[in-house]
Amino acid sequence: MKKAALTILALAAVSTASAATYVGGSIGSGLSVHYQSDLSSTSAIRYGLNLDAVNFNFNALAVNATVDYLADFASIGSLGGFTPYYGVGLGAGAGLGSNLGLSVYPHATLGLRYNVTAPLSVFVEGNAGLNVRVGSGSNTTSTGFGSNARIGLNYRLP
Repeated sequence: MKKAALTILALAAVSTASAATYVGGSIGSGLSVHYQSDLSSTSAIRYGLNLDAVNFNFNALAVNATVDYLADFASIGSLGGFTPYYGVGLGAGAGLGSNLGLSVYPHATLGLRYNVTAPLSVFVEGNAGLNVRVGSGSNTTSTGFGSNARIGLNYRLP
């Protein structure tokens, strides 16, 4: 049992050592920060927190977060240093106080990344999908098409 636990621990250390991790932020349709971890050399998962949706006032509080799976277009490769990518994701939000409600935003993403230097890269991307809100007060129940565009940067952690 002890040998199996040590083997699993060693494999976990090797698999996390080869995966790059990034922190970054973006601006566009909201201000956000994110944490991104590579799943392979051509795919990653990104967790983001939309800071523009944090509405601190005396009557309401709202928070919005996203999880995105991103992958490079394998057949295209790099275009003069630019790497096109696609992805799918899910955004979720919650409002308390006068903006009581929940929202979900499943979406598809298209983007273009450029590596500026070894640890720093910039990107531009857009996403679109169905936006579903259930709420009361000023946050009324609705279903509709939503889209976002942003420009941002990633910093690869050592």
